[in-house]
Amino acid sequence: MDHPEQNTSVRRYLAHVGLFGTTQLHLRNPYIIVGWSLLFPGFGHLLLSKYVRGYLLFIWEIFVNVNAHVNLALFYSFTGRFEMAKDVLDINWVLLYIPTYLFAVWDSYRTTVDLNLQYILASREDAEVKMFNIDSIEINYLDKRKPWIALAWSALMPGLGQIYIHRIPSALFSMGWFIIMAYLSKLLPAIHYTLLGQFELAKSVVDAHWLLNIPCIYFWCMYEAYVNTVENNKIYDWEQSKFLKKHYQNKNFRMPFAR
Repeated sequence: MDHPEQNTSVRRYLAHVGLFGTTQLHLRNPYIIVGWSLLFPGFGHLLLSKYVRGYLLFIWEIFVNVNAHVNLALFYSFTGRFEMAKDVLDINWVLLYIPTYLFAVWDSYRTTVDLNLQYILASREDAEVKMFNIDSIEINYLDKRKPWIALAWSALMPGLGQIYIHRIPSALFSMGWFIIMAYLSKLLPAIHYTLLGQFELAKSVVDAHWLLNIPCIYFWCMYEAYVNTVENNKIYDWEQSKFLKKHYQNKNFRMPFAR
């Protein structure tokens, strides 16, 4: 029997179950994607499974932000030190920062709208989904999992929720960058001193620039793990229903209706 991917009469597929993760089309709210792109360029694209574009924008954000001192300017602004905020900004890098930042927001909205249209067309084609993939190094398959468990693991350590639902690229990205940000910001020593009641020492050891990146990454990991668990469950139900109808339901069977 041919694999679903070999059916050349089908132009679009709702999902692909690969060795390192499940990629699928589903309806998304463009404004939510835009919101994540506003918080951190690249996050909106990663939610759309546009990994290459998302990684490029994320790395661009880190590189230019560091050189422009945007986070430090935000930190000083939040604490009412507006003159220090103006002085710390590097104009050369800020002017480079703005165009690509606006592009990330615009492109995430445009791509979300396009992928929503592709989802509608793919759902009408009703193509088969290969729900099991096995190789010498990995196994991946569609299965029902609990969204709150994925969220809880991501809350304990960003990346673990993605491992739970077998999204390896997202897991490597989430866990790797969270560790980098936590190390550079001195987050764990600051937490340690805070628990000991040494608040002044905690404030002195922390690096505000890198610390401001952590909330975005932390909550994005929880959101991404939860949403993709929900959508994976939906595609599992869709594939299971399609399989049962095809193999076990007589085409002449008429559904009973209550009178």
